[in-house]
This record gives sequence, structure tokens and C-alpha cells, in this order.
Amino acid sequence: MTDFARIYGGSLYELALEEGLTGELLSQLELCAGILEGTPEYTRFLSTPAVTKEARRAAVDESFGAQAHPYVTGFMKLLVDRGRAREFSGCVRAFRERYNEDNGILEVTVTTAVALTEPVRKKLLEKLTGLFGKKIVLEEKTDPDVLGGMRLECAGKRYDGTVRDRLDRIQRGLRETVL
Repeated sequence: MTDFARIYGGSLYELALEEGLTGELLSQLELCAGILEGTPEYTRFLSTPAVTKEARRAAVDESFGAQAHPYVTGFMKLLVDRGRAREFSGCVRAFRERYNEDNGILEVTVTTAVALTEPVRKKLLEKLTGLFGKKIVLEEKTDPDVLGGMRLECAGKRYDGTVRDRLDRIQRGLRETVL
């Protein structure tokens, strides 16, 4: 995330906090970010200096004006005016980080070889809640290359308890062994 995204996303969060709109704006911002990520040609259009700012602002109004809160569309137009439409997803990420921090939420990504069963998911959530003392939002990924175990990513840290990681460490140790 760029400094620009952190500053602008944080500023939008401060405004939303003053107005009591943090939850509403977060959901709308994430919806808009999903749309922009799904249509990269639209993001390119909003970033193209060859198209007038007025035309790009009108496109934002036409695309999001009726559905999104005026703060969201105004924010998108501000980014268009500054030539920073590509920073929108980073701004949303910064907004979400501030929201999570203020609301005691920790996002955790768990990667396993197969999908988690409900009892394992429940036990993992209980363990993480007890460990961090926060509400856990779990994103689950499957990757057969991990072979077994699980890898957790949260708060910028990675905890790897996968079979693949253990095998890689054994392999490195064997290569470094002098006979």
C-alpha cells in the first residue's frame, strides 16, 4: 500500500468516523473496489489523461452515483481529479485497516491442503480469539501444494506449520550438512 493510499484512505475513514458511517462506507467501498478489480479496463479509463476529467467524473456518477453514498462517489472523483484512480483499492485497504483496528477485528488468512471442516474451523477460531483477544475474520484458501497442516497469515506475519514447509527445512538442512 502506498503512502498516498494510506493518507487518503485514512482521511476518508476519519470523515466516516465523525459522521458515524464507518460500517456503511466500508461495505460500499469494498463493493466498488470489487467492481473496479473485476473491470480493469474501466480503471484504465478513469486513469487516462487523454479523457477529460469531466468525462471521467461523469462516468463515476453514471456508474456509482445512484447506488453509492455521496462520500464514496465524491472520493472516487477526488482520486480521478488527482490522477490516482488506480490507488482506490489501496485506499479501501487503508480504510478497512483503520476500521478493523477501531473495532477489535483481526483478519486471518488460513491456507490448507483441503477445505477446513466445521469442527476444525470452530476450534481454530476459538484458539485465535483466545490468543489475540479480537474478533477473527477468517479467509480460507486451499492449496494442495502445502500437503498438510496449515499456514496462517495475520497482522503482517506468517506462521507456517505446513508439511511443505517442514520438508523444505529438512531439505535445506541436508544441503547444508557437511559430510
